[in-house]
Amino acid sequence: MLPGRGGRPGLAAERRAAWWYRLRGWRILGANVWAAGNELDLIARRGRQLRFVEVKEKRGPNYGDPLEMVTGEKQRRLRRAATAWLAARPDLDGLTVAFDVIAVREGELQRVEDAF
Repeated sequence: MLPGRGGRPGLAAERRAAWWYRLRGWRILGANVWAAGNELDLIARRGRQLRFVEVKEKRGPNYGDPLEMVTGEKQRRLRRAATAWLAARPDLDGLTVAFDVIAVREGELQRVEDAF
């Protein structure tokens, strides 16, 4: 089966996002991690920086912009999941934590650093 064809929607975009981070020296600590009843698409670390990454893809302009999908409610859920995930990992205390959004539009990847 080809990535992005059948299976779980968005998986190919998440793989591309993980690759983007790896190429820039980030280590992926988790992918599709469930915490506090919500999914964290990617968890990446580089040095003292820890990023929780939400990946959103839209395949065409008729479907809206991927960034519009990261609503206030979605942000609240991601923060709750990140807090729960971090609570189980005291060894990561003291890292700088931020939330990035990767928007994929018609195959083009855009990173919005520290999005919320």
